[in-house]
Amino acid sequence: MSTLPTDTEANSGSDPRFAASDGSLAARIEDLRRQIREHDYRYYVLDSPTISDAAYDALFRELRTLEALAPHLISPDSPTQRVGGDIATTFAPVQHIVPMLSLDNAFGEGELRDWDGRIKRMLGLDPASPIVYAAELKIDGLSISVTYERGSLSRAATRGNGVTGEDVTPNVRTVRSIPLRLSAQDNRPVPELIEVRGEVYLPHNEFARINQENEETGAPTFANPRNAAAGSLRQKDPRVTASRGLEAFFYAVGAADGFAVDSQIELLETYKAWGLRVNPHTRRCHGINEVIAFTAEWQERRHALPYDTDGVVVKVDSVALQADLGFVSRSPRWAIAFKYPTEQVRTKVERIVVQVGMTGALTPVAELTPVRVGGVVVSRATLHNEDEIRRKDVRIGDTVVVQRAGEVIPEIVEVVTSERDGSEIEFVMPASCPACGSPVLRNPGEAVVRCPAPDCPEKVRQKLQHFVSRDAMDIESLGGKRLDQLIDARLVRDAADLYDLTVEQLLPLDRMGERLASSIIAAIAASKTRPLSRLVFALGIRHVGSHTADILADHFGSLEVIMEAGEAELSAIHEIGPAIARSVAAYFADPTNRDLVRRLRERGLRTTADAPVRIGSALAGKTVVFTGTLETMSRSEAEALVKRHGGRASGSVSRQTDIVVAGPGAGSKLAKAQSLGVPVMDEASFFSLIGELPVSG
Repeated sequence: MSTLPTDTEANSGSDPRFAASDGSLAARIEDLRRQIREHDYRYYVLDSPTISDAAYDALFRELRTLEALAPHLISPDSPTQRVGGDIATTFAPVQHIVPMLSLDNAFGEGELRDWDGRIKRMLGLDPASPIVYAAELKIDGLSISVTYERGSLSRAATRGNGVTGEDVTPNVRTVRSIPLRLSAQDNRPVPELIEVRGEVYLPHNEFARINQENEETGAPTFANPRNAAAGSLRQKDPRVTASRGLEAFFYAVGAADGFAVDSQIELLETYKAWGLRVNPHTRRCHGINEVIAFTAEWQERRHALPYDTDGVVVKVDSVALQADLGFVSRSPRWAIAFKYPTEQVRTKVERIVVQVGMTGALTPVAELTPVRVGGVVVSRATLHNEDEIRRKDVRIGDTVVVQRAGEVIPEIVEVVTSERDGSEIEFVMPASCPACGSPVLRNPGEAVVRCPAPDCPEKVRQKLQHFVSRDAMDIESLGGKRLDQLIDARLVRDAADLYDLTVEQLLPLDRMGERLASSIIAAIAASKTRPLSRLVFALGIRHVGSHTADILADHFGSLEVIMEAGEAELSAIHEIGPAIARSVAAYFADPTNRDLVRRLRERGLRTTADAPVRIGSALAGKTVVFTGTLETMSRSEAEALVKRHGGRASGSVSRQTDIVVAGPGAGSKLAKAQSLGVPVMDEASFFSLIGELPVSG
C-alpha cells in the first residue's frame, strides 16, 4: 500500500493554484482521488485513520474545486459524486443476476446440533468428525446487492423477493462505507463484474440522533434501527439518505466473472483487501462446539456493539463442500441463521400514567427506568387495563421483567416480588378522565374504562392523529407535534377542518416556513384521493380496523350506503360480528359523525369504492393468513396486497384457510396450519406466487 501524506503534507497541497501551476490538472485530480480512497479504506475498513478530519476535508475541498474547474474530468466513481442526480419518483425493478436466497433458522443449541448432524450425513462424514464453519454476526439491517463493473459501482438493489429487488443505486452511492471503486490489494485482482452482497444498517448513535430530530420537528419516529435503515435507504431524495449516517458490512457473493475462492473466510479477506467493509468479529470454528461457544459469547457481548445483531449466521467454510451440499427450495443447505431468544431484562416501574384513546378508552401505561431491550431503549410499557394490572399485580415501585413482544412492543412479563420492600404502591384507576375531568364508565362485560365526553380534548387529539396516520389518510409531515400545533392554535377541531387550512394560517406557527407550509397543504390535498377503505378506517370507528374497513368498502361500495346500513344488514356480512355491527351502526347514528362525513364529502374526499381486484390472480377467492415476522412489508401492507389480488386476509387459521405465509418467529398459527394440512410458504415464495415485488424494501 502506498504511503499517505501527513496532515501537514495534505494541507500544503490543498490550494487549487498549486495544481493549476503544475500544468497537470488531470494528474492532480487523480492523485487526490487516490488519496481520498485510501483514507476511506483506512477509516472504514481498517478502522485505523492516519489523517485528521480537517486534513481529509481539505483534500476533499480541493478535489471538488478542481473538478468544478474541469467538469469534463469528473468520473462517476469520484468521491465527490456520492450525492447527485435527480430525485426518484419510483424504484425501478432490478433482477438479480444470481438470486439472493433466504436462510433457515435455528432457535437453540439443539437445533444447531441437529443441523450439524444433517450436514455430516449428507456429506457422508463420521458424526465425530468436526466440520470447519465460518460464524458471522447476523446484522439487523437491510440486505443489499451491489454490482461492480471493471471495479466501479454500477448498480445497487434491495433484496426484494430474492429474484427481483428495487434499484437504490443513487442512495447506496451516498453510504460512505461502500466504496465507489474497488482497489486491488495484496495481489487480489478485481473481476470484470461482481455482485457483492451485504447488509446496510444504522448505528445506535445515528438512530438516536434521527429520532431526536424527528421529535423536535414533529415527524414520525422510527421504532428501531432496522426500520430506520430501511426507510433511509428507500428515500426518494438521495440527499436525505446521505444525511442518515448509514453503514454497511459485506459477507456474500452473487455473480462474478472469473472469480473464485476456496472458503468463506477467504472471501471476506478478499473483500477487505478490495476496500469492502467486513465485520471484524467473524470467526473460523472447528466443529459445532466452537460455533455454539461463539453464539453464547456474542449473546452476552452484543450489547456493547454500536449496532444491532439478532443472531449468528453459520456457514460451512469450504466452498467445495458448499457446492456438494447445494440448496433446498430458496435457501442453502450449507448455512443457517441462529436467532437469539427474546431478551428479557429487569427494570423498575417509576409510575403508572393513564392515556386516553380516540374512542375514550383509558389505558394504564407503566413508565419505567429506561433500559435497553433487544437493541432499543425502553421506557414505557402498556398495562392494557385495570384487570391486567390486578392479574400481574403490578405496583408502582416494583422491579419487573420486561421484553419486547415479537421484538417490537414492550411488555411487562412478570413482577419480581422477591424485590419488594413494602414501599410499593398499588395502582387505582381514576374515577374521572385525566384529560377532561368527566366521570368515566365501565360497561358490563368489558375490561376497559372509558371517557364518555364527546368533546374530550385528548379524544379529539387522538382521533386526528389516527386520521392522518400512515395506514389511514397518510398525510405526510402532519403527525406528532405538528398536528398538536394546529390543535393548540385552534385551527382544527376535527378531520374536516384540515381541508380548510391555508398556507397563510400555518406560517405564524413555530418552526414553520413557507416551503414546509406549502408541503403540508399539498399533502392534505393529496389525501382526498385515498381509497374508500382508508377513509372508513380513518374515521376511527370502534372495532373497525383496516381489515374490517376493507370488508365494508368492498361490500357496500360507497360511504353513503355504509351510513344507512342497519345492524342486521351489517351482521350478515362475512367476518362482521354483532359487536362490530353495533359499533358501526351506532357511529353513523350519531348526528355529529354524520355531519363530519357530510363536511368531508363537501371538501372533495373520495367516498366511492376502490378499484376492482385482480380476479385472475393466484390468490383470487383464497383466504390467506400471515404469521411470524414479515421482513419486507408491514402486516397491513400484506393484507392490502392479498385484497388487491382478489383474496381475503384473515387473522386466524381454520379449515377454510387456503395459504399460510410464515415468517421468523411463527408460532401457534403455523402449528395449527400444519396440523390441518394447510399449505405453508415463506415470504419469498408468496411473492413468487403472485408475481410481484415486495411492498417495501
